[in-house]
Amino acid sequence: MSRRIQGKIVEVSSNGDLVTDIVPMAWKDIPRSTDTRVLVDQEHETVGIFGNDHQQPAMTLIAIADGEQPLRLHLVDDSAAMMLGVRVGAAVEIRW
Repeated sequence: MSRRIQGKIVEVSSNGDLVTDIVPMAWKDIPRSTDTRVLVDQEHETVGIFGNDHQQPAMTLIAIADGEQPLRLHLVDDSAAMMLGVRVGAAVEIRW
């Protein structure tokens, strides 16, 4: 049986990260494996959840869950908001 958490984009950070309303209490037990998928605005998907110390290559869309901050979507070395055209209020779903 698959599990899911739904949320939305609540802020675009100064570097273009898409900040969600999915807080650490909600994401702390989600597996960090390739079985975890994050869907944004019903059309952009990334696999896995990473920490701030990720080693992903440039232009890779990743979900970052680290520390006490809400889950955010980050485009390595670029702006996720500008590249994807995603705005505040867009739906986010984590499935595993």
